[in-house]
Amino acid sequence: MKKIALIVLVFVGTLANAQVQQNPQPQITVNGEGKILVAPDQADITVGVTNTGADANEVKKLNDAAIDAVIKFLKAQKLAQSDYQTQRVNLNKNYDYTKKKYSFVASQTIVIHLKDLAKYDALMMGLTDAGVNTINGVAFKTSKQQQYESEARVKAVADAQKKATDYTTALGQKLGKAITVTDNSQTYYPQPMMRTAMLKTEMADMPQETLAIGEIEITANVNISFALN
Repeated sequence: MKKIALIVLVFVGTLANAQVQQNPQPQITVNGEGKILVAPDQADITVGVTNTGADANEVKKLNDAAIDAVIKFLKAQKLAQSDYQTQRVNLNKNYDYTKKKYSFVASQTIVIHLKDLAKYDALMMGLTDAGVNTINGVAFKTSKQQQYESEARVKAVADAQKKATDYTTALGQKLGKAITVTDNSQTYYPQPMMRTAMLKTEMADMPQETLAIGEIEITANVNISFALN
């Protein structure tokens, strides 16, 4: 009898699951986007030193001397040691098929976290005087990144809820609670616009500007499935 009862219970449970699968909870899935535009107040600047020559030791010594001067300059600018870091060190042997000789290229890059963009031009001039001969890029940032990301997420959820409400209202139904929430957010840092000359001759006496900071667009994207009542 116990075996028969167990079989009946399993059958009833299977039947109940089949009924649930045949009559799933009606739902609607929408995408929401939240966007925050802010002026950056910080930047990560990647600079480097590269030297080329026929002797590997000599090339390496030249590069090390330049990097030493760069680091001393950064210390003189009162930058915290945590605000700059060596990113890559290379020493490569190349062969010139035209001249039929080998050469060596030594290079090193440093990432500098600049917390005051007003110091950008003076910093870059000092770095080039110290020996920097490559600038690999600038990534703008904000010191309030987490705050703005949170605001963008709230806007993304409100946008998704508004879309879902529009659809359900048009269908003559009511929007229920959220069933699933999927975060699809990615952070984007725009690159700077560089210029080496002023556009108007009458502006020649003004301080040189080489950085257009623009705005950072912080976005959040979310997919939300709501129940339909």
